[in-house]
Amino acid sequence: LDLIRIVLGLIIFFKGLYFISHPKELETLLLSSKFPWLSLTLGHYVAFAHLVGGPLIVIGMFTRLAVLVQIPVLIGAVVFVNAPMGFFNPASDLLLSMLALVLLVFYFFYGSGYWSVDHQWRKEDEKELQQQH
Repeated sequence: LDLIRIVLGLIIFFKGLYFISHPKELETLLLSSKFPWLSLTLGHYVAFAHLVGGPLIVIGMFTRLAVLVQIPVLIGAVVFVNAPMGFFNPASDLLLSMLALVLLVFYFFYGSGYWSVDHQWRKEDEKELQQQH
């Protein structure tokens, strides 16, 4: 599960890199959505969320918060951007978006796992509590 979390974070991070290196494609994607008037704001949110959240998910730091910030982005990607194109359109990332969304929801409830900064912090907190008693 830790390896899947790491791969998910890397995919999200690299998607953010792709968006900032190809801003016209992100703009076109967002303008073709049902909310074109939000495209500039959404574009900045999506890029920032992916570039910051991806590495946090990779190292398992503030994982639930990092995942929570990604969930609206992926819901938008599934419902408003990729679903209208369908599964069989070569330009659609519907399957990848759906898989990422399911994994994000899973990690929101499950947490970051054993090999994570969050887990190490919990262990240190438990040691401190044991030493105090």
